[in-house]
Order: sequence, then structure tokens, then C-alpha cells
Amino acid sequence: MSYTIESLGESKIDSPLKQQFRGVPMPFVSDNARVLVNPVIDGSHTVLDVSEVQSFEMAGPREKIFFHPSEVRCAIVTCGGLCPGINDVIRSIVMTSYYHYGISSILGIRYGYQGLRYESPYEPMELTPELVEDIHLDGGTILGSSRGGTENIDVIVDGIEKLGVNILYTIGGDGTQRGAHRISKTAHKRGLKLAVVGIPKTIDNDISFIQKSFGFETAFSEAVKAIASAHVEAKGAPNGIGLVKLMGRHSGFIAANATLAMNDVNFVLVPEVPFDLEGPNGFLAHLEQRILKRHHAVVCVAEGAGQDLLVGDKELERDASGNVKLEDIGIYLRDKIIAYFDARKIPINLKYIDPSYMIRSAPANPNDSVFCNLLGQNAVHAAMAGKTNLLIGLWNNIFTHVPIELAISKRKQIDPNSTFWSSVLQATGQSPNMKN
Repeated sequence: MSYTIESLGESKIDSPLKQQFRGVPMPFVSDNARVLVNPVIDGSHTVLDVSEVQSFEMAGPREKIFFHPSEVRCAIVTCGGLCPGINDVIRSIVMTSYYHYGISSILGIRYGYQGLRYESPYEPMELTPELVEDIHLDGGTILGSSRGGTENIDVIVDGIEKLGVNILYTIGGDGTQRGAHRISKTAHKRGLKLAVVGIPKTIDNDISFIQKSFGFETAFSEAVKAIASAHVEAKGAPNGIGLVKLMGRHSGFIAANATLAMNDVNFVLVPEVPFDLEGPNGFLAHLEQRILKRHHAVVCVAEGAGQDLLVGDKELERDASGNVKLEDIGIYLRDKIIAYFDARKIPINLKYIDPSYMIRSAPANPNDSVFCNLLGQNAVHAAMAGKTNLLIGLWNNIFTHVPIELAISKRKQIDPNSTFWSSVLQATGQSPNMKN
């Protein structure tokens, strides 16, 4: 898979930033500046040629740009589920485009890709600095969002042509970026000079080659509050059990990070690590041992965990984005735990907490807001330089340009053999293997 970033052509125009920061050294970035994919070097091997090493193009402002600011009309679209920080990214793109590049035509596309269709019923919003000034204080997205809408990419590109847009910012997860990739390819086939720049949005933090996605830190920080409540409830009653279900369809990063942040969780169940429910080494047997010994327990489960226990061979439905509609592992576990202890005549007090939509609709915390602002700035720098079909990422704490095709090639998940998962197991004290 290539790490090369596509370009619309040679950048020949002096960046307006040169005048704005005249007299102050501006940290322009060369296209030759690279960020190593693997920062760990094996001393037994000597690298002879930098071209042999996998690396990302470094993000940042370029001294020469492709688009003349007066000829730019850009559009911002937000797709998929809500996530903390979307408004922060929108605000950053608008402010950077307007004040630093002199772009006055900025459109906000309503309700995801549905709003980009040629005959969409949703009129775009004109985004101005005055309109977006305070939106970062609110959760959600000022533009609205939706899933799907990419069944016919030609209709979307028709809509982009109709609007006269030559820069498109796509804020969304893997489904959104798959659509962005197809939009970029279709525009190229038509000979359109359209820059497509994605900003990865998913609280699950499951996009490959992205160190972290915006909103993730806020999400697990909010999840900590639910775990703290579950811990109080569990300790406040004899044989108390606090059960918390968190988001994480295929990747358990929210549950795992919230667990590490709290250190009050005794069992964390994630999609990447299968477990049995029944049997001498199943989860319920381990939970029973904990209750008999300590008389309270906190269980944290990601929504995608244990789906094999609920589904079997049944074929599941999919939503408009193509995501499998999961069965509710939280309710299932709650009922199984109650039935298990009832059968053994062990009285328990179980409290079930599901804060999912409260977490994803929260405003970004300060650290996430900083991250969102920098993502937006780097997205504008990349687009104005004529780069396309890429995501703005973070790798080794450096902002990067990641080809969309590379980012959507596989899903990022917890490695059960990693030091990260080992740290989670140390924090909970749970058995590393709950399979019979």
C-alpha cells in the first residue's frame, strides 16, 4: 500500500502566510519532510536509503500553494454518528480559511452526503467567522449529520460541480472516508481540480494509521464518570455489581482507556478478546469468585464485545453506512448475571448504566479542542497546497498526511498481545483468558 499523497498539480502561488508572518520565521513544511511509520529502529540493520523506510508526508503550511484564494469555494460536510469536537473542527477550518488564506466562500453542507446530492432538498449554509464564533462550546454539529448517501457517487460529484466547490472537507469515520475516496477518484476521472481532505472522526479510535481521532479523549473521559458512578453503586450495597456499557463496535479503546484512567474496573470486555459466559473458566464463574471474595465488582463492556454469544449463525442487518446492527450486549449481560446468581441463591444488587449517547453528544474537553483546532488548520494547509484524497492524521505526536486508501485498508483494533492490553489486565486483575 502506498504512502504517497496525490496532488492536483504543481504549487506555484506564494502562500498568503508569507506576508502575514513577515518578519517572523514561518515554519513552512517541505514535501520532503517525512514521519517514520515505525519509530523503533533495530540496531542490527543499517538503513541505507530513506526511500526504503515507510513514512508519512508531514502536515503543515506550504510556502507555495496550488489554489489562488480568490478562486476558492470550499465546502465542509459532517457524516456518521455524532462525536465530541465536530463543531471545533468546523470552526477551525472556517477561521483558518477566512483569516489566513482570505477565502470568503465557505459552504456548510447539511446532513452529510445527503446534502451534497445534485437535487438535495437541503440548502447549504454560508459559513462565516461570525456564525461559527461560539459553536465549539456546543456538542454535536451545526451542520447536522446522516449516514449513507454514497450509493451513487456521480450524483454527489454532480452536486459538487453545481455548487462550484473546488475544496471539500469530509469530517467522518471510515464509511465517510470511503465515500471521500470515491468522490476524489470520480472527480479525477472527470478532470475536475477538486481537493478532498478528510478529518478522521470516530470516538471508537478505530481508523488505521491514525494515532488518535478527535473526540476519543473526551469520550473516554466522559466514560470515566459513568464508571465512577458504577463503582459507588457497587460498593454501596452488599454484593453490588456495577455494569457499564460503552461504545466500541469493533474496537474496545474507549472501554480500555477509561478502565486505565479509573483503576476501579474489575472486568473489561472488548470485541478483540473473546470470552465464554458459562463454564468453569467463563466470565460468570470469575465474577462469582470476585463477589464471594470482595463483595462488589465493576464490569465495563464495549458494545461490540461478545456478539458471538448473542448472534450465533444469524445474519445481522446493516445500517445506511454499512455497519452491522449489533445486538445489545449490555442488556444480555445484565440478564445473564442476574439469572446466574439467582440460580446459585447468591443475592446481588446490580446497577446497569449505559451512557452511550451522553458521551458522544458532549462538547469537546480542552485537550480535544486543541487537537481539533490543529486538525482543522492542517486540513486547510493541505487543501490549499492542492493535496487530495488524504486524511489529516497524528503519528508519533506529529501531524501527517495519510492517503485515504491506506487509512481505510483495515480497522485499528487492540492487540491482545500488546503492552497496552497487558496494562489493562494489570489494572483490572482479571484473568487474561476467560475461555474454557
